[in-house]
Amino acid sequence: MLDLILGKKAYNCDGVNRRDFLRVGGIAGLSLPSLLQLEAQAKTKKARAKSVILVYLGGGLTHHDTFDMKPDAPEEVRGKYKSIDTVVPGLRIGELLPNMAKVMDKVALVRSGAHNNDHHETATNWAMSGRFGSAFGDFPAIGAVVAHETGLGGSMPPYVAVPRNPSFTWELGKSAYLGGRYESFKAGDPNDANFKVQDLSPAEQLSPTRLERRGNLRQAVDQLAKKLDNSEQVKTFGEFQQRASELVLSPKARSAFAIDSENDKLRDRYGRTTFGQSCLLARRLVENGVRFTTVNYGGWDHHAKIFEGCDKKLPEFDKGLSALIEDLQVRGLLDDTLLAVYGEFGRTAKINKDAGRDHWAQAASLLFAGAGVKPGFILGATDKLGAFVTRRPVSPADVACTIFESLGIDPRKQLLSPDGRPIEILDQGEPVRELYV
Repeated sequence: MLDLILGKKAYNCDGVNRRDFLRVGGIAGLSLPSLLQLEAQAKTKKARAKSVILVYLGGGLTHHDTFDMKPDAPEEVRGKYKSIDTVVPGLRIGELLPNMAKVMDKVALVRSGAHNNDHHETATNWAMSGRFGSAFGDFPAIGAVVAHETGLGGSMPPYVAVPRNPSFTWELGKSAYLGGRYESFKAGDPNDANFKVQDLSPAEQLSPTRLERRGNLRQAVDQLAKKLDNSEQVKTFGEFQQRASELVLSPKARSAFAIDSENDKLRDRYGRTTFGQSCLLARRLVENGVRFTTVNYGGWDHHAKIFEGCDKKLPEFDKGLSALIEDLQVRGLLDDTLLAVYGEFGRTAKINKDAGRDHWAQAASLLFAGAGVKPGFILGATDKLGAFVTRRPVSPADVACTIFESLGIDPRKQLLSPDGRPIEILDQGEPVRELYV
């Protein structure tokens, strides 16, 4: 089922200044070309990025064994992996990341991600939205805000999750008070041999049974609409139906998700894994105008046998992420695509009795690339055990601010809740300006 519907009618923004333009609500129905045209008319500052790819490492990547190794620490801290040189002089990373070592000159490494919440649900909600709240998603995900601010017009969804949203007890990445129309389009697993995005097939390919069911559903909704007339839910469903039809009939949408059209050599380079093919699909979506794509790569919650887990996951991560960076650059997409890579927190310095590392929000490593980000740059630092940030802490709100600003979205803009209450997109945080050239 499609998780997208058509947005609101656009307001006329001619003649307003940049701040007024960015703070005007209700422009979500504008198509991407229309939005960009109005930005030019209003003389807005050009955004650094046209699109964002967020690689979300749910569970919490171990920074000690990847991007912030402590080779001089005691054995119970440094772990079993050795460090290796990278193309950036003086920068060493974990030995299971040989492909990333070759592209670190295209990446900015932040070694000072930090906050104070060690619970998956609340920390993930914070990392995905930039606002701290309950485990049940009080605030919309960054991608949902981007969809709201850039519009639902055109033949492509503005916000896509591959293969799905990050999830623990609550399916994160949702739209909260913005409404269901701004939730992510769930793409499914592109590594599946029979991968086909649900509902992006022309009607003639549907079985007679499915066609009959769709017809019956449409009739039922039409009858309900006559009874309820002005019901907001019915209006929303009507918009959804229209939007779904547009996507089904769009050759561009079907082509964008057709990952089997890629040559086998490139698909092998990304890795024939869910993560690798998700990264490849993210590149295809950027090429076709999707504004925000979340690549969900969870499974990093290694409370026990962390090295057994990393032996499997890190090579997949290394292969897929390095291929994505190289591919974006070769195709000229890295200049206006912001790539962000992070999870909800890091892991404890000391290896526990079960040979694992536990939750640790006081220190984590993050990666950024593209859209003006300084290549080969290192920001922040942790202490000799990798337990606490000693220089330039970066919070989830700072990360969200950075992403919003890269797209030209004012993070302090006030949006309206369903009851008319103004809510700032972010109530704290500042862009990490050191990342930019």
